[in-house]
Amino acid sequence: MPADPSTLSRADRIGYRLSNAVISAFLRLVMLIPYHRRVPAMGWLMAFVAAPLVGFRGRIRRNLEIAVPDMPDEEVQRLCRAVPDSIGRSLIEMFSGAEFRDQVKDTPMRGPGLAALEAAQDAGRPILIVSGHFGNFNAARPTLVARGYELGALYRRMANPYFNETYVDAMEGISTPLFEQGRRGMSQLVRHLKSGKPTAILTDLHAHGGRELSFFGRKAITSVIPAELALKYDALLVPIYGLRRNDGLSFEILVNEPIPHSDPTSMTQAINDDLERLVRAHMDQWFWVHRRWKPFFDLGLRPEELPEGY
Repeated sequence: MPADPSTLSRADRIGYRLSNAVISAFLRLVMLIPYHRRVPAMGWLMAFVAAPLVGFRGRIRRNLEIAVPDMPDEEVQRLCRAVPDSIGRSLIEMFSGAEFRDQVKDTPMRGPGLAALEAAQDAGRPILIVSGHFGNFNAARPTLVARGYELGALYRRMANPYFNETYVDAMEGISTPLFEQGRRGMSQLVRHLKSGKPTAILTDLHAHGGRELSFFGRKAITSVIPAELALKYDALLVPIYGLRRNDGLSFEILVNEPIPHSDPTSMTQAINDDLERLVRAHMDQWFWVHRRWKPFFDLGLRPEELPEGY
């Protein structure tokens, strides 16, 4: 969690403020571009300018070496361009507010879990939506809201406390309520869930205190909290994803089969497996820049199992 600004040193406060000013000015400039040009333009900037500078290509290569070591190099090179492009598009879509909502609110929803989702909504049963950093999950939020779902979502604070305000404003511009990761936010999330309203959590990040499960056949530390919440409050646990279409601007909302209730470990592994199947079918739409397989104390992959520089 980032420090409260009042506890930061003067140098840190200045650095964070300057960083926030530069990023905010850049966003205001990019927002002058019409939406249908802005999104691909941001994808290009991320893929060919930002990604090489911030080391995304190296991180993508290292993650692919862990997950799919036999991938041909030409495909690795393609993903080193395509993945940052997808990330750039998703970022600027998030900051595009009403334009993004209007673009996606009528997005079609399909999948084998759609009937169960609708039945739970009609019955007032708690619904816990799980997803990942794939395509653009934010596309599902206004789509569900437009269909009458009072969707809440858990989010993780930005490290820069000043930019975090800009980030939260952008997220709230897509839909509300939002719950900040932490004790207070989790209490708010639980109240929302217990009232029979759907809540969304992204589950595909390395989680301190998580359990050693499998993702792409390799040890990945994963939080079992979503499964525990589903069991405790008898919530429908359903994976939903925003799959980007080939035009790069529109989406399909995929509602996969609900995860059967059993025990937290088995349910969470089923969530990982569900996402893995989707990623394997659309390798360029998952955010391969996260350090998904890093160890946690004695759990996870050992240093000798990780690529150099991981």
